[in-house]
Amino acid sequence: MDHVDTIVIGAGVSGLTAARLLAREGRTVVVLEARDRVGGRVWTRRAGGTVTDLGASWIHGVTDEPVATAAGALGMRTAEFTVGSYQVDGRPIAYFSPEGVRMTDDAVRAFVADVRTVDAALADAIASSGADESYRDVTERALAAQSWGAARAQRVRELLEHRSEEQYGAWIEDLAAHGLDDDSVDGDEVVFPDGYDRLPIALAEGLDVRLGRTVTRVEWSGDEVRVTAGGETLVATTAVLTVPVGVLRSGDLAISPPLPDVVAGALSRLEMNRFEKVVLRFPTRFWGEGQYAIRQQGPEGRWWHSWYDLTPLHGTPTLLTFAAGPAARAIEGWSDAEVAASVLAQLRRLYGERTEEPSRVDVTAWHADPFARGSYAFMTVGSTTADHDALATPVGGVLHLAGEATWTDDPATVPAAMRSGHRAAERILGRAVAIEGTWAAPS
Repeated sequence: MDHVDTIVIGAGVSGLTAARLLAREGRTVVVLEARDRVGGRVWTRRAGGTVTDLGASWIHGVTDEPVATAAGALGMRTAEFTVGSYQVDGRPIAYFSPEGVRMTDDAVRAFVADVRTVDAALADAIASSGADESYRDVTERALAAQSWGAARAQRVRELLEHRSEEQYGAWIEDLAAHGLDDDSVDGDEVVFPDGYDRLPIALAEGLDVRLGRTVTRVEWSGDEVRVTAGGETLVATTAVLTVPVGVLRSGDLAISPPLPDVVAGALSRLEMNRFEKVVLRFPTRFWGEGQYAIRQQGPEGRWWHSWYDLTPLHGTPTLLTFAAGPAARAIEGWSDAEVAASVLAQLRRLYGERTEEPSRVDVTAWHADPFARGSYAFMTVGSTTADHDALATPVGGVLHLAGEATWTDDPATVPAAMRSGHRAAERILGRAVAIEGTWAAPS
């Protein structure tokens, strides 16, 4: 029976961060990963000469951001794409009216001004909200304060619905009022033309990472942790558990004794979302140049309302859209061709006969992945922002939970995953260590 200092469960960015920092301090560390690759929800597909990030894509603001610093140190090429946080403007966006007609600059400016007005009122509505209120509740209060006509209010209401879906993959009535408190961007947003997976691949180098090891049981006591994976049991003084909220809630992983109330309570108020990517590549850029995004208003945009032009990344005409919340649930079980046909029906409303058939379509299904069960976690009604940190409360002094859902300031991101892994390593070591050790060469 193997006995090591620390077992890390999950070879995503969070687990690899913790493992590297602990290994640099001389600890013996084993990383167990159920998949046949590292990265977790950072997953890049390379096929037919294309590079597609099927999981995480963006760094939402590079200022003072460790993942951005790590990417620079590792020589990862980046491309500015500051529109991934559902900004209403700031970069060129082609807006179409509910009738499918391209909106004039004046009409767009008026719409943007309306959104800004409601956002200002929304800040106060959220600040005074109760734990039992949803994001729908507070947005409706902010809208009602404007005394606008029905059509004018509806255009902003739609944007707020789409914002909650694109940011957290949840329907606006299911998201807690404070569910978008972290919705801010400090500096440019960037994406990775050569693939985000270069980060976890680099972080895994030199570590004892064991792939294809599905952990089914974690037993903890006051002085050790026993981890069962594939009939094999490993024993360690400490463990870092980085599996997603969806797996923790599924029952597939038994934890004995059960998680204490402070952790279990937080877990019960967080839920895995439904958020899938649809990437379409075309023979030509039939929608034209000069736009970061395309958005349509009105009921036709209930599912497919926003497309992002990824053409500059590789030179191949490419649009990215998302099936989020209700749309993701509705298309469950659809073929890629069926999803593409539904998306194209909306593009044809906007571009008519110019709309082409895609040469390649990639559609994700994170909800069906047994090692993810969704894309990332969101705060349900009744949750507070403190639940993220509460989920990371050390268990028995030996078991440490980490991952994007355990970081309050910027959950649902790769930076949150990295920071949570750093925190877990520091708690195990009992002292501060520089996060830069994560990407530094082995000492």
